[in-house]
Formats: sequence, C-alpha cells, structure tokens
Amino acid sequence: MLLAELNIRHTRRHMPTRRVAVDDGYLPTSGPAFGGVLIGAVIAEHVPGLDEEQFDALHRLVDVARRGLTVPRIALRYRLQRDTHGLDRSRHRITSAAVERGSLRPVLELDLHGPAAPQVIGALMAAAQLPPSGRTVAFRFVDAAVARPGVLPEGLEVRRRYEGLPGARPPGPGTTTTVGGGPDEWAGIPSERRWAMEVLGLHAGLAVERDDVQRRFRRLVRLAHPDHGAGSTGAAERIAELSEARELLLSVIASTTPSASAGSGSAG
Repeated sequence: MLLAELNIRHTRRHMPTRRVAVDDGYLPTSGPAFGGVLIGAVIAEHVPGLDEEQFDALHRLVDVARRGLTVPRIALRYRLQRDTHGLDRSRHRITSAAVERGSLRPVLELDLHGPAAPQVIGALMAAAQLPPSGRTVAFRFVDAAVARPGVLPEGLEVRRRYEGLPGARPPGPGTTTTVGGGPDEWAGIPSERRWAMEVLGLHAGLAVERDDVQRRFRRLVRLAHPDHGAGSTGAAERIAELSEARELLLSVIASTTPSASAGSGSAG
C-alpha cells in the first residue's frame, strides 16, 4: 500500500537550464505523518550533495518556505515554477512493509537519478504547499533533516533507485502496490534515454537506430504541427520535446557507433 509519495520535476542533466516544479503527490501529515517523514528523508538524503553556496542559502530558503513559497522565483540557482512540461521526474515514496518477505518496516524508496539540489528544493516546495496545520508538521521533519544531513528517519527499510522511472505513473493513494515486483523491461536503460525513447514511441526491446529515430521524429512533428491539423495550444512545446528527444538519442547512437576511421585505421 502506498503511504506517501513525492514527485519532483526538474531539468534533465544534459540541459543547460535549471528548473524545478512539483507534480501531484500524496503527503499525509496526520497519524504517522508519512508525508512529513518522506519530505524529511528526501532532504536529509540530498543536502550533502549541495555545493557550498547552495548549502549556505538553504536555511534562508527553509525560513521562506515555512511561511509559504511564492512561485515563480529563483532559489539555490534554480527557477521554481508550476509548469512541468518537458521536465524529468524523480519519484520518492513510502510503501507499506513487504510482509510476504518477512519485513515489518515500511519501505522508503529514494529516486537518486537526478541532481541533489532540485530534490531539496522540490521537497521544500511540497511542504510549503501543504495547509497550515500540515505544513507545521512537515517542517518539523524538514528542520530535523537540515540539522542532521545524511541521517534518514529510523524504522524504515531504505531502497535507493539510481535509474528512476520517468514514464511510469504511480498508483493512487491507498492502493495496493508491489514493491520490487516483476521484472522491469526498462532495467539498465538510463532514465533520460528511456524518456527520449518513450517520447518517440520506442519500446524497451526495440533497437535504437538513426534512420528509425529520424523517421519517427519527422512523423510526430508533422502530427504535432498546426499546419497539419493539430491544435496550436502546446504545439511549440511538443515539437521542442520531440527535438530534444531526437538529439539525445542521436547523441547516444553516435557515442556507441564505431567511426569509419576506427575500423580502417590499422589497414596497410
């Protein structure tokens, strides 16, 4: 069963911009307050990854967030915004204990495929968006995390995920979910490459080839363009997303394809 979930949206590692937003999540602050526990855990895990300048500015950001953050704004050299279009997603959650495996502790899943700063900022944004009573509870965990960076809440089984799940939709609050269940067809495929493949309609088992990527890109751009009957709202963003996905996959292909000169360098 899902006990808490925090979805943080952020710029992908290969992009020059720095943006952070918060997506739909589930952060209960009554009873065991698993939402507060999760917010604190994400901050505690990622504060050690901040650079010196960001760490020095963190306490000021916490004080501002405690009173409620206005968005958009700049913090820790990132733009805080509401728009999530084109952003990567880091999904953190707490699920009920895997009793069938003999565990009695709730499972804390930390998504570590993204940079540290957006995770700290996103957790503070989520805490700031809670109602006043819930915000008070959440910031108790925030304060504890900032005071003891790297120290996670006790009583949880911690699982760290380094590849992320950018395309998967999480189960709804209170629904049953299998933690570490069946085999993942995307296992071993980096998060950003998976995102690009999904944008262009490539499945996990398909080979990524230059001609196929170009063909899919041209077809999807044509379908997204208003001149071909698509709506004008969001067309530019969709075309930009397709272009970004194509460039990423073409760079992957170029980096894994031996050059012609390499194959003939030993001749003679």
